[in-house]
Amino acid sequence: VCNNFPAVIDYIPGRHKKLLKNVADIKSYLLEKIKEHQESLDINNPRDFIDCFLIKMEQEKHNQQSEFTFENLIAAVSDLFGAGTETTSTTLRYALLLLLKHPEVTAKVQEEIDRVIGRHRSPSMQDRSHMPYMDAVIHEIQRYTDIVPTNLPHAVTCDVKFRNYIIPKGTTILTSLTSVLYDAKEFHNPEVFDLGHFLDESGNFKKSDYFMAFSAGKRMCLGEGLARMELFLFLTTILQKFTLKSVVDPKDIDTTPAASGFGHVPPSYQLCFIPV
Repeated sequence: VCNNFPAVIDYIPGRHKKLLKNVADIKSYLLEKIKEHQESLDINNPRDFIDCFLIKMEQEKHNQQSEFTFENLIAAVSDLFGAGTETTSTTLRYALLLLLKHPEVTAKVQEEIDRVIGRHRSPSMQDRSHMPYMDAVIHEIQRYTDIVPTNLPHAVTCDVKFRNYIIPKGTTILTSLTSVLYDAKEFHNPEVFDLGHFLDESGNFKKSDYFMAFSAGKRMCLGEGLARMELFLFLTTILQKFTLKSVVDPKDIDTTPAASGFGHVPPSYQLCFIPV
């Protein structure tokens, strides 16, 4: 009904009211931060993404075809703000559930943390290249959980011929990331949580071109680098400081998504964090 008659959204009650208010609040917050950046901008000393975007906007202000516009700045920052919290937090919740389900994996990760980092300093991104097991764990968590199965909607910018089909310019495209992340030709037993999908026989990290948790191509996830850092640093820090304990037998833990539509959401569960 709302899709066909969007004008009624303002008049009928429902949970969408809270959603729309949250979206408006986030936009207001972002506009406030962008204004603060504009007032204190130093083009010779950019502090972050917003500063760099504002500098590029100024450089291309006479270019009518420039994509560095105020509207695109709001959209990009909003995407990073939203995608950088929801998907990352969902992945972390799913990660902890899978680590509870597979305590032998958790134990090996903690052995690697002790060997590479120890207990007396915080993890850093430089450590990841020396931690193939942890790297494989994060990749397999993302492959197995398949957080965004159908990706975000995209559109073709020109007429495209694909497998004898013509896709007209402007057509909305939904791609199945699941079909790649669960491809049995690349991942043996794709329905099983198995670190062998990303580790070779020598225990080295094994890269796969089929790992498309962040999509692929020019319009892949803008926050991929941020998400990779967050997942590594958060998980590594948690496992460095705590032992995870399930309140039920690990064999009884069900990892089936509680909701499976636009995104896979893990079921509710309880766990104990025991200081190491």
